Amino acid sequence: MTWLLRGLIGLIAIIVIVLGGGYVWLRGSLPELSGKIAVAGLNGRVEIVRDRHAVPHIYAASVADAAFGLGYAHAQDRLWQMEMSRRVGAGRLSEVVGPPGLGIDRFLRTLSVYHFAESAVAGLDGATRTQLEAYAAGVNSFLETRSGPLPPEFLILGHAPEPWRPADSLVWAKMMAWDLGANWRNELLRSRLATKGKLTARQISELYPPYPGDAPVALPDLAELYRKLPLESLWAALPSGPDRANGSNNWVVSGQRTESGKPLLANDPHLGLSAPSVWYFAHLEAPGLKVIGTTLPGIPAVVLGRNERIAWGFTNTGPDVQDLFIEKLDPQNPGAYLTPNGPRPFQVRREVIKVKDAEPVTLDVRLTRHGPVISDVSEQAAEVASGPFVLAMAWTALSATDTTAQALVRMNGAGNWSEFVAALRHFQVPQQNIVYADVDGNIGYYAPARVPLRSPENDVGGMMPVPGWQAKYDWQGFVPFEELPQAFNPARGHVATANHKIVPPGYRHFLTREWAPPYRARRIEELLAASERHSIDSFQRLQMDDTSLLARDFLPLMRPALAQAKVADQVKAMMASWDGSMAHDRPEPLLFAAWYRELTRLVAADELGELFKDYWGQRPLFMMNVLSGQQHWCDDITTPAAESCTEIVAKAVEQAVAGLAEAWGDDPTAWRWGQAHQAHSAHRPFSKQPVLGDLFDLRLANSGGTYTVNAARYRIANTEAPFDNYHGPSLRAIYDLSQPDRSLYIHTTGQSGNLLSPHYGDFAARWRDGEFIAMTMQRNEIEAGALGTLVLQPK
Repeated sequence: MTWLLRGLIGLIAIIVIVLGGGYVWLRGSLPELSGKIAVAGLNGRVEIVRDRHAVPHIYAASVADAAFGLGYAHAQDRLWQMEMSRRVGAGRLSEVVGPPGLGIDRFLRTLSVYHFAESAVAGLDGATRTQLEAYAAGVNSFLETRSGPLPPEFLILGHAPEPWRPADSLVWAKMMAWDLGANWRNELLRSRLATKGKLTARQISELYPPYPGDAPVALPDLAELYRKLPLESLWAALPSGPDRANGSNNWVVSGQRTESGKPLLANDPHLGLSAPSVWYFAHLEAPGLKVIGTTLPGIPAVVLGRNERIAWGFTNTGPDVQDLFIEKLDPQNPGAYLTPNGPRPFQVRREVIKVKDAEPVTLDVRLTRHGPVISDVSEQAAEVASGPFVLAMAWTALSATDTTAQALVRMNGAGNWSEFVAALRHFQVPQQNIVYADVDGNIGYYAPARVPLRSPENDVGGMMPVPGWQAKYDWQGFVPFEELPQAFNPARGHVATANHKIVPPGYRHFLTREWAPPYRARRIEELLAASERHSIDSFQRLQMDDTSLLARDFLPLMRPALAQAKVADQVKAMMASWDGSMAHDRPEPLLFAAWYRELTRLVAADELGELFKDYWGQRPLFMMNVLSGQQHWCDDITTPAAESCTEIVAKAVEQAVAGLAEAWGDDPTAWRWGQAHQAHSAHRPFSKQPVLGDLFDLRLANSGGTYTVNAARYRIANTEAPFDNYHGPSLRAIYDLSQPDRSLYIHTTGQSGNLLSPHYGDFAARWRDGEFIAMTMQRNEIEAGALGTLVLQPK
């Protein structure tokens, strides 16, 4: 019996129970908010006060007990999310969902993420290990003392959680790093374009153009070598993964440019929208610790937030910290591979994957000096790879000495810039652009991480897989911490990052060639410069800005084709006067998005053939180059004629209008961006299942676009819902260092992960509309209107 059939039966059973008067019993899965509970593992009394928004404010006599209280609160509100997170990272999803989880499990076991997380625990300092262990004890105490049923997902799938372990916390941090990087997939796709697509190195370089102002990369022709790899089998076996969709905004302004005379800091990290949100607000107080902000359920620290003296925020730097290495097998010994110093045996680890309602699956994981052999991820790929080559992945997160958790713990307690930077020395993955402000008026920026140093002789530069037996492609160490991008009290009085290129010309180290297009960064700089003095209100407006500079840049190149396009005059007038606002209640954003989508397809689908579906995206740097110079891409190579870009742009708008009319009616003025562009917070794993998805997912019409400051990314390659907003600001926060308790926060759903809770989705509309909640550390304000106080007492 499949997990879905079991789930539907479970759902029907729940409905019957509810209709039969069991609703009160089901509500027993909601957390106890008041009273006293005696628990093992505590050294002293812990109070968990939940304010009117269900945010826990945790008061403890020690930092370890505060971590215990956070673990208890996380488990009360987000137990299923935590269970899914650790099982995905550990490659143990099949134990819950059966065979449908096997592809993900094979890949994550091969990648060895949990293996390295377990090894890393021992290398952390004593304070961090104590915090991890106390947190795990708090989670497990909830599992032992709860009196009601488990949350609905456990009941539907007939599953019960195991005790929490410290490695479970570290593995989810590594999976966050995985979601924030996809360079290796681009390496693999470029290789497939060279082999299956038979494209030249020049064509591939044009499809992946350099960042504006950078020189193009002259790639060597390694197509013949790539043809000996199981690229198609490997690609087909890979679970869906990050698609370089990740972005974020942050900026910090010194007191010289604020109304209060003290710094203001804003942050909105962009991640996949999920139900519940990836974030969970919390406040921790203990001797030596007073911190508030947002946490990741499963991790015992405030990841983004403030304490009494400092505030900080992250965006993803997007460094190239993943390389694919082609390993050549030793002709005399298939259990070894060639290195510059001769053959070396593979390290082999046997994994047994338990599968619900099926037989266990055995997997032999091979490790090389560069990393795991990912071409073993499927039986088909492994069979094809039985020839002379295999493919291994190097990634900085696959380290037994990762101390990033230690950095987070120390950041929470830092009181000034020097202490904050000292904490960042332990931050390894993923590289983040971290902005900083303090109550003394200082602002700063640092981008900490382990970023590999590559040899000057490396002629591929992380763009494609490289021969693993040639020393010139080996990593040469890591960029020294002191030489990473940084600033303290910059002369211009502000720092802003939006995943764009953050290093100046002449910076000595290579970080990446895959910076995000600079549209958001340009708009942020425009709006920061537009006001002489900033306030919380101006920062709120900036975060919600929905003007598309991409549209403003492309429309002058696209509008001339309207003259020969066979579309209604209404359409031409709309595009002639539109200001680029991606507001959800306007028709123009939908028309432009559909027009641009059709144009990308008409430009590249003929050359790329079957591979186009894997390359298809908005690709603005490539598209701008096509319309402004590389017009040979506009010619449809499947026809004898030589089409011009004007013809292709006209054809694109005609097809876009026809498609929109079929979907939304013949009157263009009645179309609305929000009809097609809905923020979709998807539940794991029920989102794609009938009935269950409708119950657990959250949807609402949303403004913005992929390249607006109020980012609302959509996936144009999605043939069913190409404008569905699946990715965006997972959190918005604004920190006022003149009055820190006036700082504002919001995330995408609500504090609870339990569908039965009124706090499952109570933030969603506020988030869409640019509203916030204030989170203070003043206890009298917290207790006004509080939902209750739960006291944990040591047994």
